[in-house]
Amino acid sequence: MVEEFTLEDGELKLVKRKVTKRDVPPDIKAVKLLLDGKEELSDEELEAEKERLLKMLNES
Repeated sequence: MVEEFTLEDGELKLVKRKVTKRDVPPDIKAVKLLLDGKEELSDEELEAEKERLLKMLNES
């Protein structure tokens, strides 16, 4: 987030605010590492788990 202020009457006033959002794709290898040791999952099951986790993140 970038904010631009100006000085008016001895006080700082917000003039402009720019909010940027980056979309970072998930890393399947990282998911495999997190789940390693818990159980063996197929690639399809890992993809389904990735989608479930992404949905949870988007809802919060």
